[in-house]
Amino acid sequence: MDDVRLVEFSGLRAGAAADLAQVVAAALGVRDDTPAPLPGTGAATPSLPHRLAAVLRDRRTLLVLDNCEHVVDAAAELAGLLLGAAPGLRILATGQEPLGLPGEAVFLVEPLSPEDAVRLFMERAAAAAPGFPRDPGGQDEPDRRAVAEICRRLDGIPLALELAATRVRALGVRELAARLHDRFRVLTSGRRGAPARQQTLRAMIDWSWELLSAPERIVLRRLAAHRDGCDLEAAEAVCAGDGVSREEVPDLVTRLVDRSLVVVADGPTGPRYRLLESVAAYAVERLREMEDLAAVRDRHLRHYRELAERAEPLLRGDGQRAWLTRLDAEAGNLRAALDEAVRRAEAGEPGDAVRLATALAWWWLLRGRLTEARRSLAAVTAASPDDPAYAELGLLHTAFALLTGDHRVAGGTPRAGCGPGDRLAAAGEAVPDPVRRARALWLCAYGLFSAGDADDAEKLNDHSLALFTDARDDWGTAAALGLRATLALVRGDLAGLGRDGGRSARIFRELGDRWGELQTVSPLAALAEIKGAYADAERRQHEGLRMARELGLEAEVSARLSGLGRLALLAGDWDRARELHERARRIAVEQGYKYGEIHSGMGLALGARRSGDLDAAEAQLLRLRDAYADVSSDAGDHLLRAELGFVAELRGDAEAAAAYHEESLEIARTLAEPRALALSLEGLAGAAALAGTTAGASAAAVLLGAAAGARAGAGAPLPRAERGDVDRITGAAREVLGETAFSEGYARGGAMAPEEAVQEARTVGALGVRAH
Repeated sequence: MDDVRLVEFSGLRAGAAADLAQVVAAALGVRDDTPAPLPGTGAATPSLPHRLAAVLRDRRTLLVLDNCEHVVDAAAELAGLLLGAAPGLRILATGQEPLGLPGEAVFLVEPLSPEDAVRLFMERAAAAAPGFPRDPGGQDEPDRRAVAEICRRLDGIPLALELAATRVRALGVRELAARLHDRFRVLTSGRRGAPARQQTLRAMIDWSWELLSAPERIVLRRLAAHRDGCDLEAAEAVCAGDGVSREEVPDLVTRLVDRSLVVVADGPTGPRYRLLESVAAYAVERLREMEDLAAVRDRHLRHYRELAERAEPLLRGDGQRAWLTRLDAEAGNLRAALDEAVRRAEAGEPGDAVRLATALAWWWLLRGRLTEARRSLAAVTAASPDDPAYAELGLLHTAFALLTGDHRVAGGTPRAGCGPGDRLAAAGEAVPDPVRRARALWLCAYGLFSAGDADDAEKLNDHSLALFTDARDDWGTAAALGLRATLALVRGDLAGLGRDGGRSARIFRELGDRWGELQTVSPLAALAEIKGAYADAERRQHEGLRMARELGLEAEVSARLSGLGRLALLAGDWDRARELHERARRIAVEQGYKYGEIHSGMGLALGARRSGDLDAAEAQLLRLRDAYADVSSDAGDHLLRAELGFVAELRGDAEAAAAYHEESLEIARTLAEPRALALSLEGLAGAAALAGTTAGASAAAVLLGAAAGARAGAGAPLPRAERGDVDRITGAAREVLGETAFSEGYARGGAMAPEEAVQEARTVGALGVRAH
């Protein structure tokens, strides 16, 4: 370019192409005093735009036409005329929408990146507030967080950041961040020399608002009802109404995108439209001014309730992944709709709240949003009347309370022979649809199991299975069989585990329900591990990990990584086991998945002990005992005590080892699971063998024999990879007794019940313990 000229249109309130041409002429130094033609010559006086075209015809010039948004039609007309006459001319036009000319290339001026936004804010704040650091490294952590929040909430818009920076001297960054909820009162002063539309945040948005047509304003303010944006279907549903038809909404949204007032981005389910936070705050104010808010909120609630109800049955089948993704994208809108529904319930209209919360329960479950589910269901329950019509809601609330660790919510006043499972089954009779009743009761059974009440969980799950079977509901049948397989694992019923778990997995696979199939991975992998089929266990864990990642289920990813870590332990690969369990633990912490934290922490403890780091093992075990007592299970407590006992035994502390293993034995009795009893007997054998006496070694042989008998009776002899403790204890006892005596004691123990073996060991004084 030979020449670059800036032409500023912001001073014009309106005008035709000729009016804009005068401003261009002034920028180019072209005089507007050409004399009129002599009378009678027939010559026409060329217009100013045509004279500009003649001036520019042979020049290589770049014209920067700044702030065209309020004169866009005239600017387009003038630019088209000039470009058509001057081949060497190039025009750069700035504004909120394109000129719409042939050959035009549109470049979006995006908000600043977080890093650039912070840099600009810091520089402007340092200029306005003496002593304020230009470098974030000169701030403490709370100030850095406040600056990041300011830049995020102002969407990285340079003018808004500059206005905010002028407030730092008076407010400081933390107070400024706290007051941005009232941004239009806070950001009210800027540079005195700037145009009026750039001196306050409100003036900046007012400028854009005044340029909109009435229908564009209607759609913009109604879009503000959405949280985290919306898709076009939602925009049509919520924005159509008085003043705008549904058919007009797509074009109006497109025009608002062209004016840079609506941001469009690719979402997981297609384009999504959202407002910058400051624009949304402004639009909400306008929505209230027009007394349109109640009607818009009503349409918003109705649309998202219908979306949730449409999605709910499709979450159980081959459409699961797509619908999970769609509901995830609408999480903010679903929360907003539920908040509105709860407000209505509190005012005596509970119907929408009950319907929406009930429909969302399965999304919450599949996504592991257990705390959100419990909090939301509690709010709806509290605002809804105690009416049998809402019995399903009450059951769902109970289920999620159990899943989040509240063991007090099974309902009803305890009566002899009537446990939580019976009371919940009775409450379910008020749900008229047998399939919906069965699903709610199954979820309660799932919650009871998570709360450690295996007996009531089993009873209620069997009741649900009968309902599902009568209704020929395949999904429910698979779900109940899957839970029954998990309960079978706890009971030591390996045959039942394999039968029910395998059938559940097959049905879920046929239905295309990946979440359901994923629930069978853990029990079936555990069965393979118990049988010593480690390759099969690893295959199942990897399949589960793939499914969990496909569905975006981070809690399940944590569980599967812990499962693979356990297999690495059995292979003696301590480093890989530690790495897998650490990854699982980090994910569990991020997700607030307490059971995942426990499982991965136990894996780290097991690895530390087996690799010889007894101090690390003990520290990990004691942390688990003390930090997770409120959510621990009997099975977990049993393993924890057994591991502490083995640590003590390896240190040579026979009394501590015996005390821990006695505690584990008490828990094993309540579990009534043969493998748990066997582990406690093996631990007690180790404590007895430490004495180095004939009596202690004889007791150890008997206890080891009884443990082997219990495992054999359950069809789960100890695999080679898990024989480390037993082989060590066997070696110590055999060294004292000799082969013949050890074999005789072992055989005698094998013919005993576990309690007989323990009693004999106590009789000979081999299990003297101290309180622990």
